[in-house]
Amino acid sequence: MFSFEGFMRINLFLRGMYRLAYLNLLWIAATVAGLVVFGIGPASYAVAAYIDRWFRFGETPPVTRAFVGHLRTQYWRSAAMGWILGAAAAIVITNIFLASDWFLQFANVMALIAVGIVAAYVFPVMAATDVRGIGRQLGTALMIGVGSLHWTIVATAAVVACTWLLATYALPLLVLFGVAIPAAAVGFVTRIVFGRIVADAAAEALLTSPPGAHETTRAPAHLARGRSQ
Repeated sequence: MFSFEGFMRINLFLRGMYRLAYLNLLWIAATVAGLVVFGIGPASYAVAAYIDRWFRFGETPPVTRAFVGHLRTQYWRSAAMGWILGAAAAIVITNIFLASDWFLQFANVMALIAVGIVAAYVFPVMAATDVRGIGRQLGTALMIGVGSLHWTIVATAAVVACTWLLATYALPLLVLFGVAIPAAAVGFVTRIVFGRIVADAAAEALLTSPPGAHETTRAPAHLARGRSQ
């Protein structure tokens, strides 16, 4: 028989799956409502912001209210980010098919991988850090993805495996989890990365602070908006 703790773990898991599925549906609704062009960026930012607060701080406010709040927070900035990523992907994909030289095709494939890495991490960067400026946000996202390449590869493999399983054995569930699965995978990676950044910043602050000020030293907040861990 299951223990009480076992039932609580199952309940927690099912509530988490429900929350991911609902975020996925909200992402679809917001993207469609924005005619894709005006919706995909803000919707992706809202999902990333909610998952960041959930995974790193355990905050689980009402999903709809929080999603709409995040959607409005940086609507035009996240929309512009979506336009930039979409344009970059379109240009690179076009070059892959039009390039006559294999070296140029290979270079564009590598560029497409870089665009994919940036697209995966740029919205969490916007949501969880105080990095400002589109160029700096794009650069930070690329640095996180490449700097934690092993985690990026593990997350990608997990997303591919889960998507293949759903597509093969439970295709309708892709509607509920097609976006939530990669968003959750990125959330796990950024939880590790941002946690290490905050921990390193706290350790550096302790080392550089006066001897009597260790108890009052706090981790710098510019790396993780909201609370320091």
